[in-house]
Amino acid sequence: MRSRSPLRSAAAGALVAILAAMVLAADQLAKTIAIDNLPPERVVPVIGEALQFYLVRNPGAAFSLGESVTWIFTIALAVVAVIIVFLAVTRVRSRLWAVVLGLLLGGVLGNLTDRLLRAPGFPVGHVVDFISTPWMMPAIYNVADVFIVSMMISVALLVLFGLRLDGTRETRASRAAPAASDDAVDASDESGVR
Repeated sequence: MRSRSPLRSAAAGALVAILAAMVLAADQLAKTIAIDNLPPERVVPVIGEALQFYLVRNPGAAFSLGESVTWIFTIALAVVAVIIVFLAVTRVRSRLWAVVLGLLLGGVLGNLTDRLLRAPGFPVGHVVDFISTPWMMPAIYNVADVFIVSMMISVALLVLFGLRLDGTRETRASRAAPAASDDAVDASDESGVR
């Protein structure tokens, strides 16, 4: 079976941008529908206790941590977005990495949009959360959060399995090669010191 050729820089960037725009649009649409149709801070059962809607505006991070330093989250989201765009433009050639980073970027931009454009104002806007799954976790979250968490897990798996941004795989042999060359350099240094 032939392996696919790596993506060109423009193709990788376009794939990341398209996926990010789709996730951002889905997130903002879902938040708009939630704001227009859900009562604030009241449980609306969807599937019993397995899935509920509970509309809140979150000034902090997960579990409402850091409510008094909202601007820090805005900066952190912006930095993550810039790093993803930089990687997409300069390094990503793997289709899988492009998909994962595109979906992650969309999630990041979803919450960043809330921080920049929602009340109480720039750059301390509150993130709209409305999804609750009490059986799984005590947090209330949104579509962007789902993509952020799932894609961060995907990033960890891609790194764990040795898939590089350019689409090549890190093998045990390639990991052992630098160690072996370091050992050879150390041995030659020791023999030359005598």
